Amino acid sequence: MFRKEIGVDLGTVNVLVHVRGRGIVLQEPSVVALSVDEDKIVAVGEDAKAMMGRTPDLIDVVRPMRDGVIADYRVTEAMLRYFIQKVTGFRLFKPRIMISVPYGVTSVESRAVHEAGVAAGGASRDVHLIPEPIAAALGAGLPVDTPTGNMVVDFGGGTTEAAVVSMNGIVVANSVRIGGVRMDEAIVSYVRRKYNLVIGEPTAEEIKCRIGTALPLDEELIIEVQGRDLVAGLPRTIKVSSSEVTEAIQEPLAAIIAVIKSVLERTPPELSSDIIDRGMALVGGGALLRRIDVLVTRETGVPTYVAEAPMACVALGAARALDDYARLKRSIPGL
Repeated sequence: MFRKEIGVDLGTVNVLVHVRGRGIVLQEPSVVALSVDEDKIVAVGEDAKAMMGRTPDLIDVVRPMRDGVIADYRVTEAMLRYFIQKVTGFRLFKPRIMISVPYGVTSVESRAVHEAGVAAGGASRDVHLIPEPIAAALGAGLPVDTPTGNMVVDFGGGTTEAAVVSMNGIVVANSVRIGGVRMDEAIVSYVRRKYNLVIGEPTAEEIKCRIGTALPLDEELIIEVQGRDLVAGLPRTIKVSSSEVTEAIQEPLAAIIAVIKSVLERTPPELSSDIIDRGMALVGGGALLRRIDVLVTRETGVPTYVAEAPMACVALGAARALDDYARLKRSIPGL
């Protein structure tokens, strides 16, 4: 009654925070700007992302999360504390916090996330971790507490996870440390190779978001891109089409499809029939890529749909997990 209940999607690219009774109250990039000389934090979130590729040597802009796990504990803890305090303000009672972690993380990685949550403002007994597939399924509204097969694919920035969930537990799952960031890197490499033009990852992300598509479109989209010419060393503008982006991201998409297929191949027959009847839910920022559901359906033969508000599903599911904590704790080891 007197303290907030918070679900946190601590992602490689974005952090989303859901507060019970208020919905998603924060969505900011997982980016921190550091002063190199003083080793102090200059900016966090949107302010830090605006500095990417635009700062002098005295300021270093970093992503403290890599492939879905903590790469720099000190910076992650400071970033998480900043976001949680921004949401809660000063309160006498510490919040209850549920933080999502990728499927298959090590005990060391899990402990780092838990300690970051405690340092960010939660009491040790009130900071809990939940596997992302369970949180994603809860956020997508799947009936995870029934003895039926529910398949969810979480396209994150650093990882992509596919899982079959039943009776509040994960029956089969697999993950690959490939996601939106790898697609951005693939676009950077493609433009460099084809046009001899150097672009930054923020530009590549903009290309992906504005014209990116998993399969060719009936009507091609075009975007103008500015960068530095590798030969002349001068600024140059080119035009990139949606079909070129599709070509550029084929390799990371193939790895993601392989993970989904590996989970389907190991799914028990009874649950497989449920998945064919119910379809496969896509969540995460990568689910917003045009025609990704059509590609997955074509490659797997399983009906696929994009969940409502896919970006928010994991944070929403983490918050919902606090409501059913006692029941979920019996099914999820370490919750």
